[in-house]
Amino acid sequence: MRLVVICIGRLKQGPERELAERYRERFEDIGRKLGFRGLDIHEIAESRARDTAARIAEEAAAISALLPEKHALVALDERGKSIDSATFARQLGRWRDEGTAHTVFVIGGADGLSPELQRKALLRIAFGSATWPHQMVRVMLLEQIYRAATILAGHPYHRA
Repeated sequence: MRLVVICIGRLKQGPERELAERYRERFEDIGRKLGFRGLDIHEIAESRARDTAARIAEEAAAISALLPEKHALVALDERGKSIDSATFARQLGRWRDEGTAHTVFVIGGADGLSPELQRKALLRIAFGSATWPHQMVRVMLLEQIYRAATILAGHPYHRA
């Protein structure tokens, strides 16, 4: 299974990009041994449309254009479920074991994801009830993906 992260907004050079890349590289190292075929990150420029509905629609169209044919969609949404790391790892492992070709994580723009993308998501997750900057959500997601791989591998990184 290949993992894909689609993000509205770009990470500038700096500590957030370095940390995100560190977790992506760590996942690549351990993920191959677990049957994961890689982790791709696609950045989409934020829409410049004047009204909220138009921005959400433009961003949804750009996200949809990047979705592979066979995928499990996971939406990062402040109103999503708060799940623990072990549950997250089990779900990734289940999709991998079921032969899911791609698991796609989507981080929307400042106005959120379109209702259509939210409906298509097999899982909507939140990192708590606080609102987080998109840069931080990406870093936290990549860390959780890496942590999930270590849990699946029985590696001591996750000490729960």
